[in-house]
Amino acid sequence: MTATLQGRTKKRKSSNKSTNVFFKKILPPIVALLIFLIIWQLLCINPGFKLPGPIKVIQDTWNPFIINPFFDNGENDKGLGWQILTSLGRVGLGFSLSALVGITLGILIGANQLVYSAVDPLFQVLRTVPPLAWLPISLAAFQQANPSAIFVIFITSIWPIIINTTVGVQQLPQDYRNVAKVLRLSGAKYFIKILLPATVPYIFTGLRIGIGLSWLAIVAAEMLVGGVGIGSFIWDAFNSNTETNMSEMILALIYVGLVGLMLDRLVGLIASKVVP
Repeated sequence: MTATLQGRTKKRKSSNKSTNVFFKKILPPIVALLIFLIIWQLLCINPGFKLPGPIKVIQDTWNPFIINPFFDNGENDKGLGWQILTSLGRVGLGFSLSALVGITLGILIGANQLVYSAVDPLFQVLRTVPPLAWLPISLAAFQQANPSAIFVIFITSIWPIIINTTVGVQQLPQDYRNVAKVLRLSGAKYFIKILLPATVPYIFTGLRIGIGLSWLAIVAAEMLVGGVGIGSFIWDAFNSNTETNMSEMILALIYVGLVGLMLDRLVGLIASKVVP
């Protein structure tokens, strides 16, 4: 009898928890999205409003961009699925390089006050340079569109990684350093057992900012370098200057936002599993 009552209590608590999650986490964004779509559609009733409404966007892009996002007619005539994957490939390579170099430099700079004092002003200047300002330099250096776009991603996303990693190393409590001296830990053990675990939260903060900047940079860079990619797709649709292409641009922007959200959540999920 007692076991039955306990089982019912657990089920009731589980049901109440699911209900609370629905009303607090799921329902509010759905309601907000519906309100936004209704306002957007109502604005489109005005003849002076040049953008298509959500219904028109779906009608214009349903076939093939929504129901067949991976169509491939050769050259640059590809579905949004391929455009997104191409951009993600560039982001993955550029961001991985920036993470590797940024974490390494951040640890080295944070561990040496003299080096930090020397390079910090330079980094503070370079990190304020807009992503697209690097593109002409990268095109002149690499003479090719794809390496230039990857370099723009690298140089844009590396600064928050370096700065946050450096701060993490500098914020290491002095007690931790003293314990390492008492235990006479070797350099490798000190790094693995003390420095790295204490710095990981700061590193992932930098990575989360960096992945967002990477996605912003690749969309802007692809608009100028051309070829296959979501940025190039948006720019080509804009240059076509037709009502249907306007709907394609809006759909592409929605895809860009969703992918950016997923990238941010992915890094956040990894951080929640890794950060001690």
